[in-house]
Amino acid sequence: MTHDFSNLRIDFPVLDQHVGGRPLVYLDNAATTQKPRSVIDAVARFYERDNSNVHRGLHALSMRATDGYEAARARTAQFINAADPAEIVFTRGTTESVNLIAQSWGTANLKPGDVVLCTEMEHHSNLVPWQQITARTGATLRYVPIAGADAEGGLDLSAIDELLTPEVKLFAFTHISNTLGVTNPVHELCAKARAVGAVTVIDAAQSAGHELVDVQALDCDFLVFSGHKMAGPTGIGVLYGRRALLDAMPPWQGGGGMIANVEYAASTWKPSPERFEAGTPNVADAIGLHAAMDYLDAIGRPALAQHECELAGYACEELSKLPGIRILGPRPGQPRAGMVSFAFEGVHAHDVVTFADQDGVALRGGHHCNQPLMRKLGLPSTTRASFYLYNTPADVEALVTSLRKILDFFGVE
Repeated sequence: MTHDFSNLRIDFPVLDQHVGGRPLVYLDNAATTQKPRSVIDAVARFYERDNSNVHRGLHALSMRATDGYEAARARTAQFINAADPAEIVFTRGTTESVNLIAQSWGTANLKPGDVVLCTEMEHHSNLVPWQQITARTGATLRYVPIAGADAEGGLDLSAIDELLTPEVKLFAFTHISNTLGVTNPVHELCAKARAVGAVTVIDAAQSAGHELVDVQALDCDFLVFSGHKMAGPTGIGVLYGRRALLDAMPPWQGGGGMIANVEYAASTWKPSPERFEAGTPNVADAIGLHAAMDYLDAIGRPALAQHECELAGYACEELSKLPGIRILGPRPGQPRAGMVSFAFEGVHAHDVVTFADQDGVALRGGHHCNQPLMRKLGLPSTTRASFYLYNTPADVEALVTSLRKILDFFGVE
């Protein structure tokens, strides 16, 4: 390992505990990451000192809350290099962000004969909303296939040019697969989509808090991610959209805060982002997200990305030595993002996770909201180990030790 991240564990209070009589080894970071003390304190400080509704009051608490909320928006724009804080809409998470785009942009722009293009490795949150909106509008949903028996080739890029026809109005794809550990060539995908006039949606849930993401360099139209997968609170997410696109989209939900004027007969809307933030927003967790971004950038996202890739590479190499294992995504020695999904013949992933928990190792077992992908790969489920800034090579070794015990118990040789 070229970076020493071993001292960061002390910043995360939840990691200071034992499970099964052993120090917790938390390897379920693709599902949610733990929160540093600075984030917890920022949320607590808001509730202790500034708790009030925003944009609606002239008293001191409301003005401080509004300042904190809008500072979080500006910080988020800086974090992903958006051109304007008005291009940042706060949501509950990646799922709500995608649904907002599908229901608002999709309702206004899709019609029979149009095509929405996704990939076969999408999380359900970047798949089901497109199923729903294409069914409603009469548009067609198509998929870019994966390459390789274990998806070791990532996307079949040779199929892209054939699939990206002028009929494609929107191309939605993940930056990093939450199951395969594959990093897609998002800059290339955006350029290809732009060449045929398609709008792009990048699911950055697994990348935004792990590496540098620059929406202007990517030249994407929309990008979405969640706070809780990047050391921030749950219940706060981000939708980035080009200002011109957002301003042309109808609101998704109606209520207070998103209106310019209300009459009994009709109403008019504020410009973005306010038109998409009906009701009382999640002020406290936006402020917590601001603190998380500060924490990550103090460490340095390029160093974090390298740390995770090195850990995942080490894990892939060590896991490949175990009997009867099937590893999805890039092969050992090939670059991969900070996770490894694997399966053992004759041992269900839920059994692996349950037994590992007795050793204090927290894993994820199941289909990882990738049911169509699992079926294509002929698997009911996999076990996933996913890494973050507080993990170390010792955590990988604890994982391998626990898996060897499990395989011995089940008689796998």
